[in-house]
Amino acid sequence: MKRDQSLIERLSRERNVWLCTLRADGSPHVTPVWFVYLDDVFWIGSGERNVKVRNVGADPRVSLALEDGDAPAVAEGLARVHRGHLREDVLAALAEKYDGWAAGAEIEPFGARVLLEVPVKRWLLRGVAQ
Repeated sequence: MKRDQSLIERLSRERNVWLCTLRADGSPHVTPVWFVYLDDVFWIGSGERNVKVRNVGADPRVSLALEDGDAPAVAEGLARVHRGHLREDVLAALAEKYDGWAAGAEIEPFGARVLLEVPVKRWLLRGVAQ
């Protein structure tokens, strides 16, 4: 479908996606993050001590939204945290997209680097206002 291809192209060039995780009390925590989108999966680098990682560990349900409200793209999924040896292909894709960013390099005080993997369970909006 042409619309899906244009969404895939947009995901490859968009700088930020808003990630919504759930705090222990059920309230939302929303933050902009850098990401790559590979094979229907959002990949996000983070430090293991960040709130979003802690939230995902307790409740993996997340929503992701691109910044342009005129062409909304919103997805839902279940996030998984990868620790230890991080996928080299994902790190390389993040470095390519973000001017050499070393997504696997630890930054204090955020702790060891992790990757959040969010396979898209469903798209609520695919870039077309309703």
